[in-house]
Amino acid sequence: MENNKVYFASDFHLGLDMSFQSSSEREALIVQWLDSISGDISELYLLGDIFDYWFEYKSGIPRGHEVFLTKIRELRGLGIPIYFFTGNHDLWMKSYFENEYGIPISRSPITKEIAGKVFHMGHGDGLGPGDYSYKVMKKIFTNPTCQWMFSLLPSEMGLGMMKYFSKQSREKYVDVNEFLGDKEWLIQYIKSHNELDQVDYYLFGHRHLTIDHQLKNKAARYINLGEWITSRSYVVFDGIEPKIEFFNNPDGKIYG
Repeated sequence: MENNKVYFASDFHLGLDMSFQSSSEREALIVQWLDSISGDISELYLLGDIFDYWFEYKSGIPRGHEVFLTKIRELRGLGIPIYFFTGNHDLWMKSYFENEYGIPISRSPITKEIAGKVFHMGHGDGLGPGDYSYKVMKKIFTNPTCQWMFSLLPSEMGLGMMKYFSKQSREKYVDVNEFLGDKEWLIQYIKSHNELDQVDYYLFGHRHLTIDHQLKNKAARYINLGEWITSRSYVVFDGIEPKIEFFNNPDGKIYG
């Protein structure tokens, strides 16, 4: 089969155990999905919060995720380009994926043409109006000096703190399981984006809601990738238009 489809996914939250699903169970489903698309994939974009917490020490990375990382290495060995974006849970990615797998890391949204269509994509955290406390915290967490100071902590202590910060983030940013229309902060960001007239599709994660929304001016579509804790949603682009699909989830719902 010809490799001609581009796939987008986000919010795997690997490392997060839920009462109804362990991280390893979710990891197995993600690898099954990657196996299922390996025959026609040309590129893979992972738009943040792939890991529920992440910090790269000089001599190591968080334990676990071996099944997922082995699949990533396999895809790269087949010559498939993979692109990682940092999210609010894994914003402390450094150079491990670039050095180990040749996977570039984007730490803010990018605009890119794919098969003649213009995509603006990123995780989605810290965009749009409001949420000033998080925006300040993100500046602190991404400050090189702060990261260096954190790296001096013993790894067990540091990763324990990362788990704590991750838990606090989930408790503060409770998902609103309904589509808010123009009140959606990412739609407000899109409307103020100075490349609106040139962009065909805005793709984000972070929201934990699968959304496909045509902007009123018909200039662009906003698509949110959803998450893999319950919905297992992703986007596939066949060169004509992107489409939301669900892996082994016939009850998946699209908002917008």
